[in-house]
Amino acid sequence: MRDEELKERIQEVHTSNYRVYGARKIWRELNRQGHAVARCTVERLMRELGITGAVRGRKVITTLPGGQAERAPDLLERDFVAKAPNRCWVADFTHVKTWAGVVYVAFVVDTFSRRIVG
Repeated sequence: MRDEELKERIQEVHTSNYRVYGARKIWRELNRQGHAVARCTVERLMRELGITGAVRGRKVITTLPGGQAERAPDLLERDFVAKAPNRCWVADFTHVKTWAGVVYVAFVVDTFSRRIVG
């Protein structure tokens, strides 16, 4: 009984706010209106209703899944331990979200000292 009533309230809050509110904002609005409800309950009921909040930004795609691109040969054979400094370096890159957008960061690691060298 309570879940059905809460589902109606959640649906009302969601539609009255242009369908952009997520679980946190809906939970806060329901508590402001005097309906004491747990946030996890709001999340569960929203999943049951199939409603979600708006997601800002876009997903960053960094790789091609499924093996469409040819991989570089594994010269180290997955052995990332060096006997001395500057004998074995590995490189990697990643992306970092910033206020201005997405920044790609590349770095080189010395496998002996495990420090970034470039």
